[in-house]
Amino acid sequence: MDKADAKKALRKALIEERLNLPDRLARAEALQRVMRIWLFDRPDTVIGAYWPIKGEFDPLPVLHRWKEDGELHGEPQRRRIGLPVVNKQHKTLTFHTWYPGCPMEEDAYGIPKPKDTEVIVPTLLFVPCVGYGIGGYRLGYGGGFYDRTLATLQPKPFTVGLGYTQGYVDDFEPEPHDEPLDAILNDNGVVWPV
Repeated sequence: MDKADAKKALRKALIEERLNLPDRLARAEALQRVMRIWLFDRPDTVIGAYWPIKGEFDPLPVLHRWKEDGELHGEPQRRRIGLPVVNKQHKTLTFHTWYPGCPMEEDAYGIPKPKDTEVIVPTLLFVPCVGYGIGGYRLGYGGGFYDRTLATLQPKPFTVGLGYTQGYVDDFEPEPHDEPLDAILNDNGVVWPV
């Protein structure tokens, strides 16, 4: 089996395992706590995230609470959350403002995206992880959208992978084009940097 086939098989196995986690709800609650604590002292006011698919952790409830908390401080901050919209021509992502109840539509892959909302540039970007390993490297779905997007975003946002402990791959080997994440959080806490 060549490297590409091995990566494809690993991706499939990790997604299947994640979908069948008997304690996924408890893991999600734990990761929500980790994420809330990790975000507490961050100075960011524009955060990019993702719409969860295939059993991924859903970061949106935590981010909505983060947004509301920013509006309650003595000096209210206008915090914004962005979700990705695929540029099919360049195979990159832009981030459009999201809020609960905003108009949504499906993209070419069937994933909900904000409809006709403002384009924003996040200073912090939460990225879903199918799997992850040492050094801050993640295994995604294989489309390369995040790697291409991160290579072009200026200024480059602080990147944080989100996944469950089940997605850790001890012998994960990144490819030359893979961009390492600045941090990875899972249901046990901060995985990277250690």
